[in-house]
Amino acid sequence: MAPRPHWIFGDQLGPHFLDPRRGGPDGKAPVVMIEARSVLRRRRFHRAKAHLVLSAMRHRAAELGDRVTYVQAETYAEGLEQAAGLRTTRPPAARDEDDDRPVGQNSRGRLTVCHPTSRAALDFLGRYGDIEILPAKGFLVAQDDFEEWAGRNGGRSLRLEGFYHWVRERHDLLMDEGEPSGGRWNLDHDNREAPPRGQDTLDVRRPWQAHEDDIDEEVRHDLDRWERDGDVSFVGRDGPRRFPATRREAMSALRHFITHRLEDFGRYEDAMLAADPVMSHSLLSAPLNLGLLDPAECVERAERAYRSGRAPLNSVEGFVRQISGWREYVWHLYWHFGEDYRARNALRHTTPLPDWFLELDADAVTANCLSTVLTQVRDTGWTHHIPRLMVLGSRALQDGWDPAAVTDWFHRCFVDGYDWVMLPNVVGMSQYADGGLMTTKPYTSGGAYIHRMSDLCGPCAYRPTERTGDRACPYTTGYWAFMDRHRTRLSSNHRTARVVKGLDRLKDLDELLTKARERGAAPP
Repeated sequence: MAPRPHWIFGDQLGPHFLDPRRGGPDGKAPVVMIEARSVLRRRRFHRAKAHLVLSAMRHRAAELGDRVTYVQAETYAEGLEQAAGLRTTRPPAARDEDDDRPVGQNSRGRLTVCHPTSRAALDFLGRYGDIEILPAKGFLVAQDDFEEWAGRNGGRSLRLEGFYHWVRERHDLLMDEGEPSGGRWNLDHDNREAPPRGQDTLDVRRPWQAHEDDIDEEVRHDLDRWERDGDVSFVGRDGPRRFPATRREAMSALRHFITHRLEDFGRYEDAMLAADPVMSHSLLSAPLNLGLLDPAECVERAERAYRSGRAPLNSVEGFVRQISGWREYVWHLYWHFGEDYRARNALRHTTPLPDWFLELDADAVTANCLSTVLTQVRDTGWTHHIPRLMVLGSRALQDGWDPAAVTDWFHRCFVDGYDWVMLPNVVGMSQYADGGLMTTKPYTSGGAYIHRMSDLCGPCAYRPTERTGDRACPYTTGYWAFMDRHRTRLSSNHRTARVVKGLDRLKDLDELLTKARERGAAPP
């Protein structure tokens, strides 16, 4: 019997998605890839993101050669019909009453596919009666194993720290005779140094750099034509490509980071420099989320660097935590919390995103931190986790922007943004819209934190210590206005109660709140 064709999505591009030894399809199975134009019409994506994804898909197709059927279609449904002769067998919501299998989980079908990374894709597959969904790949922990862990916790506490310890133990990551290497699980305390004063950049090797080829140029030409024809619309700037688009490039980027940059990663992990947006960060989130890298190989290489004395424990633990801790945690919570999580809005924030933010109009912004970070996003589709959380996310939280719209913005505007990535990160971590299911407090701050952890406040027109007046920092004003707006909820949280009590000591609180209201949706 001839092997069944196997469909790979645009974020399943690494060899592990086709490895039969790891639960993949038959080693000789023909491959189907579908480039659906409707995906680009659905959202106004960052131009660099659209280019990266299409470049990576077309590069993978070129590698697979005659083994792949690469279809360019209007929709996935049209693509499946062209490539494999498949048509939907039931409407999107239809399920047999006695069918207790997960949506789309057929025991045998004419086509196989690895479990997709979004609920929308899984629901789409559920419309077909002849597609077999294989287990998810690209993660360390199987979904059933996570649910078993969550069940043992009784649903009481699904905090990152407990999950991270469990993953480390289960995969024997940075463990010595059953104990964490160095005697501590968490070295965050060692990884919160402010940037070195008097330096515009860190003294580290430059990040890995991509070299574009004819496929990149072809993609750029197509995007230009589609946009010129009014078929699609993008935000942000394009080119040159900064992130890996092939397995070979991704492995080269991983080796470069481990060899030249991991050593200095930890200490300045949370710091920001205006002229050095990358600092010592790995820039591996995009190839990981495209499926070009497997997380196991990333953390194993980092641990080998520690064991061989080439990188300190604090840097390696910080990197391992990002991948085996946070990335795994976010992936599993996306599925565990269910689709209703998307509509969570515990703080009842409903303000629409302002046009200047939607358009990445950094030039309209006076606050140097926000203007600098928004410029980074506009020009590259990326910035590291602290600007995302404490500059972009904090602005949205303080101004009461609709968390669903904020989630969509991050999804569209970041090269590593996918539904599973941004839904928990934004709804839970950044906007506290889940009321504390993921975190114990809202993550926002006044200008003092940004001043301490960056060089962004020095040339700014605002002063981080001032709450009112012409030079009042919008983050300082916004922080206290946010605390006042949610005074009742936050006064009962042991991590924020003390700050709330401090509101009563602010003699300029009324003036501060008036200033926050008067700014409204204007760029700060």
